[in-house]
Amino acid sequence: MKRAYSKLMLYCIASSNAMGRFGLRSSTAFSTLSERVASRLKDPSLVGDGLVSDETFNVIDPGASAQQFEDGSAVIARVRRMGRDDAKIAIDRANAALVGWRDGTTAAHRSAVLSKWSSLIKENTDDIATIMTMESGKPLHESRGEVTYGTSFLDYYAAEAIRPSAAGGGFITPSPFTIPGGTAPRGKIMAVNEAVGVCTLITPWNFPIAMITRKAGPAIGVGCTVVLKPSELTPLTALALQTLGKRAGLPDGVFEIVTADENVREVGEELCTNPIVKKISFTGSTPVGKLLMKLSSESVKRISLGKIKASKYDSLIKYTFDAQALTIPSNCWEELGGNAAFVVFEDADIDLAVNAAIASKFRNAGQTCVCADRFIIHKAVETEFVSKLMAKVKQLKVGHGMNDGVTMGPLISSAAVEKLTMLVGEAIAENASCVLGGSPLLDIGPQYFEPTILTNVSPDSTIFNSETFGPIVAITTFDTEEHALLLANNTTSGLASYFCTKDLARVFRFSASLQNGIVGVNEGIISTASAPFGGVKESGLGREGSALGINEYLETKYIFLNV
Repeated sequence: MKRAYSKLMLYCIASSNAMGRFGLRSSTAFSTLSERVASRLKDPSLVGDGLVSDETFNVIDPGASAQQFEDGSAVIARVRRMGRDDAKIAIDRANAALVGWRDGTTAAHRSAVLSKWSSLIKENTDDIATIMTMESGKPLHESRGEVTYGTSFLDYYAAEAIRPSAAGGGFITPSPFTIPGGTAPRGKIMAVNEAVGVCTLITPWNFPIAMITRKAGPAIGVGCTVVLKPSELTPLTALALQTLGKRAGLPDGVFEIVTADENVREVGEELCTNPIVKKISFTGSTPVGKLLMKLSSESVKRISLGKIKASKYDSLIKYTFDAQALTIPSNCWEELGGNAAFVVFEDADIDLAVNAAIASKFRNAGQTCVCADRFIIHKAVETEFVSKLMAKVKQLKVGHGMNDGVTMGPLISSAAVEKLTMLVGEAIAENASCVLGGSPLLDIGPQYFEPTILTNVSPDSTIFNSETFGPIVAITTFDTEEHALLLANNTTSGLASYFCTKDLARVFRFSASLQNGIVGVNEGIISTASAPFGGVKESGLGREGSALGINEYLETKYIFLNV
């Protein structure tokens, strides 16, 4: 790709100066914005004000046209390529800030900072949404929605941080307690919970705000400090969040950022193996999650893992080594996605089911870990469901996310387009029928794909057993509830599933039988800050969100008092 940059580029710094009071040199992440982006922002200083480096990598607009890819104007920013030494410095800075933040502030103060951070993000919704759309491709209305969704985690954990439940269930025995063989006739058992310490957060590109705030909110709220490694595909949103966090009152070192792309192996190893780091939270692919489990196990760190997809563009696979053979210990938190089932029973409200299917499947062009992949429709209602679904899908407007009226944007990469093209071709070769779409939209740009509906899809086909991460509805049919359950559970994944029915008894019966951590009944959008989010099977263990999410950043200490 040619590197054509505007003469009017803004050189931007996106974190604080050196922590002189700790004697630590700066490990500053920064970006150089193109005029194409900067001219759209009310406050370009959200991503800094003036630092340049020879070691940078490009951030690309996934919605760019073929001509823009050719002439280089698809490049919307250059971001500093940080290395192992920078990661070490960021960890040291976080460690230096830990005691002051954890022990030198009150829960009320930390709560107030989180609330202020949320307010500042909301005040800058237009700019944040623009940045997010330009680097992730999602339509502007979805980016605005993610600002609301992402700040809801800060609001939730700002409130939760000052509640007794933020202590994670600590207690003191109400009655005297004697330990056999001990000397205390009237002892007390006390259990307290404390912030775990310095945390590494590794986040994906598909939710550039929410995946950060869902982790950073509870961590910072209980007194941890964090080092964030955002996706190399969407670092600008993270840098803007850091700027607003500083303005909200986050001290130096509490929220550090390390940006890296092709050198992510050395950065990832440092973030996972450095003995100062006590907790790792990752959202990405299952193979990489297994790799991080292995790396973190060498120093017995707490770890939370999550899933978007596995692909050649998963940076930690792309730049490291084969992680397929690694296994997941059973005592660690994990949310490792995908391949969700969407079941429509014969008694379902079909209009409601279609609306839920649209919401679940086509948000972010199908690029979310909870998107429905396997549509399992009762034979008695298949014709009606497909007809009404086609009518709704035809109304979707595909285009650049910044354009008015666009309801579906591009895929994140050309590799994703190639994958979907291959999956559709294989499905048709296996006797599936493509009743809508099925092809790339190259006249718009090289990273667009048509909203697609396939019927008569074999449950044994590749597409039915893949997390497509794209706008493809793959439909098969069933006769009985037992058959539907067998199809829905026939996967190694176990994050989310959906089903539509009016039968209340079936609601409880089928929900209990599904092997998933999240179940949506007559609804296609189910994630909220107040609810626990996570999976089972190879989609993991443990939860983020809700009051349970705080526990991931706490350690329990038992104290026996001889009173």
